[in-house]
Amino acid sequence: WSFGVKNVSLFDIYRKVPKDLTQPTYTGAFISILCCVFILFLFLSELTGFIATEIVNELYVDDPDKDSGGKIEVSLNISLPNLHCDLVGLDIQDEMGRHEVGHIDNSMKIPLNQGDGCRFEGEFTINKVPGNFHVSTHSATAQPQSPDMTHNIHKLAFGEKLQVQKVQGAFNALGGADRLSSNPLASHDYILKIVPTVYEDLSGKQRFSYQYTVANKEYVAYSHTGRIIPAIWFRYDLSPITVKYTERRQPFYRFITTICAIVGGTFTVAGIIDSCIFTASEAWKKIQIGKMS
Repeated sequence: WSFGVKNVSLFDIYRKVPKDLTQPTYTGAFISILCCVFILFLFLSELTGFIATEIVNELYVDDPDKDSGGKIEVSLNISLPNLHCDLVGLDIQDEMGRHEVGHIDNSMKIPLNQGDGCRFEGEFTINKVPGNFHVSTHSATAQPQSPDMTHNIHKLAFGEKLQVQKVQGAFNALGGADRLSSNPLASHDYILKIVPTVYEDLSGKQRFSYQYTVANKEYVAYSHTGRIIPAIWFRYDLSPITVKYTERRQPFYRFITTICAIVGGTFTVAGIIDSCIFTASEAWKKIQIGKMS
């Protein structure tokens, strides 16, 4: 049995050196302290990176939200400080034949400026085809003589709201748009390019939203009767490109591998430096002894 144990010990690659054959030095102690501090610093840095998550984005061509039934939820909040609420209406139309005048579902009108103005808030759905929705006086029973379409857009968003700090996108690109100093009789065209957006968290749950880019123009439009009937148009089209944000965390095995590399590499380099300094010191001592003799 003892013979077998001795044979097994022959495979020990971590041979031990007796303490009486080692020599402690001040330089070695100093390097050891620096080595431990350096390892601690790198360990805390890696631990912070392991705990934190990162957002990786990619682009692909597809309709990500196939369960939506071909619909997109829209949230609109706009103020018209010089147009009475009785005159304000929302119209929706698209290339699938939808033409709805005076949409009222899930919407409300809040009087402003002692009833002279109106704030329109509404949530509705649009089809995933090119179309438009517009705020106008088209649904009013009697058209005003000089409708004032100066406005301020507080919010225009599509799909589910994403509240993710690390994701910066144009989810409410028109939020804060101020057209209060524009021509009161002018129509406004906002041309929107809607980009489907997917966010996938660590658990694999996906949320679907939409970003959009916008261009706008202002003009005075006349009807076939010669009257000016301005409106605020939001003309939209969908991009075939989908943006996907994926939340990821560094794998645990990679974290352990990095820590082992830090500890082993630091001790190895520190040992080489200490050995070089010790060898140079001993050589210098021998030179000095030779000079004295």
